Amino acid sequence: MSETTTSTKGIWKVITASSLGTLIEWYDFYIFGSLAVVISTKFFPSDNPTAAFLSTLATFAAGFVVRPFGALFFGRLGDIIGRKYTFMVTLLLMGGATFLIGCIPSYESIGFWAPLAVLILRLLQGLALGGEYGGAATYVAEHSPNNQRGYWTSWIQTMATFGLFISLMVILGTRAFLSPEEFDAWGWRVPFWISIIMVVVSYVIRRKMHESPVFAKAKAEGKTTTNPLKESFGNKYNLKFVLLALFGAAMGQGVVWYTGQFYAMSFLKTVMFIDSSQVDALLGIALLLATPFFIFFGWLSDKVGRKPIMMLGMLLAILLYRPIYDKMYKTTDVVNKTEIAANAKNEVVLKEVKEGKMDSVYTANKEFTDGTKWTQVKSVHLENGQPIIVDGKAKADTKTTITINNEDRWVLIFLVFIQVIFVTMVYGPIAAFLVEMFPVKIRYTSMSLPYHIGNGIFGGLLPAISTYFVTTAKDDGNPEFYLQGLWYPIVIASVSFLIGMVYIKRKNNVEHD
Repeated sequence: MSETTTSTKGIWKVITASSLGTLIEWYDFYIFGSLAVVISTKFFPSDNPTAAFLSTLATFAAGFVVRPFGALFFGRLGDIIGRKYTFMVTLLLMGGATFLIGCIPSYESIGFWAPLAVLILRLLQGLALGGEYGGAATYVAEHSPNNQRGYWTSWIQTMATFGLFISLMVILGTRAFLSPEEFDAWGWRVPFWISIIMVVVSYVIRRKMHESPVFAKAKAEGKTTTNPLKESFGNKYNLKFVLLALFGAAMGQGVVWYTGQFYAMSFLKTVMFIDSSQVDALLGIALLLATPFFIFFGWLSDKVGRKPIMMLGMLLAILLYRPIYDKMYKTTDVVNKTEIAANAKNEVVLKEVKEGKMDSVYTANKEFTDGTKWTQVKSVHLENGQPIIVDGKAKADTKTTITINNEDRWVLIFLVFIQVIFVTMVYGPIAAFLVEMFPVKIRYTSMSLPYHIGNGIFGGLLPAISTYFVTTAKDDGNPEFYLQGLWYPIVIASVSFLIGMVYIKRKNNVEHD
């Protein structure tokens, strides 16, 4: 059966319905991460804040790990029942889980059941997202003319970025209307509750959509499959393409995506110690400037092919990550700046952190001739008026914050922007690329699995692995410790680039019969 979609009539309705649902699913998925600090104080024991926060991050990561399972489960349904109904189910599952997270009583109220309920709902979110992307991308692609698939599917590709934006905007808006005490007490639940309104609106829009014409035709002709899992992964020919899609494209795309949009943010905050609000602002500007390039490279892939653009994006990332991050770090490193010695300030105060527990807080402030400000707060934990000794050292928490000047801010915006351009090159065309690799009857299943392993596993693990490399190198006294976290994305992207260049034979994939 040849796919001969040539008309764009009604395509914007398809784009709107698919994109809106995908946007909401990404909003739901990221709202948890955006509120991780608050969530850690509500659903986990409060006697160890660090362990509670790490537990929250682990719960957040669990949503990434189960995405491939969602791809298998919902991909199978999508190839048997249909695209439209399957991604309507994923939308309702994601929205319901998100809403319920906002309703769970605190750890103080129900104890162990609170983190268990959050984990279960987080796993459901991951399963839903695993089924959503493949459905939306396939649905849009099968409504698009064959020579415009890259352009139309690239609209779906922008939704992860916009979902992150919306989650941050809703949180900022909620904080603006409530006092800090009200937000901490119950206001943090509002962004979760709002999700259900968005889901209902999207459901109403999606319900009015028709099934993909390509799938409907295949079903009418009796050319669908009753066992897409077996045909996708039990058939050596199809399995070869699944593995090629994963290791030759999705794996490299996943690490480039997470480096540009997540590791860059983590690096600025935790390695360079830039003020958090400044990081959020400069990252937002860079993302806003770069987002239209998802559409551009999707469109360009229709003209010159998917493979050349994605491979070039990976190659540029491999070659330029270290120079870019070296420039980022040195731009704001106070070692390279001239201090105004007369403006240095130091103070020591005793601060009660809990009833009967005190900290000795040392604050040091420095100013530099280019307008940069450096602050370090060291809290030494006391017991009976004396520092608590652990491993021969006083137990202390140290937080360093650098407030950057306007010139440095624009340098960093540009350097992050370049990284996001790499993201748009590898991510903009990949939906069309994956759709075209597989025949209609197993397409939903076959494209979803490599995508979500590449992004959910290889990409999702990047922040933790790269941070570990940086921390270990710093502890070992490596003068270039700040660059060591880049080895993970560089190596993974290099392997993917080589496999893609050698084994992906066509610039675009031919249509399947």
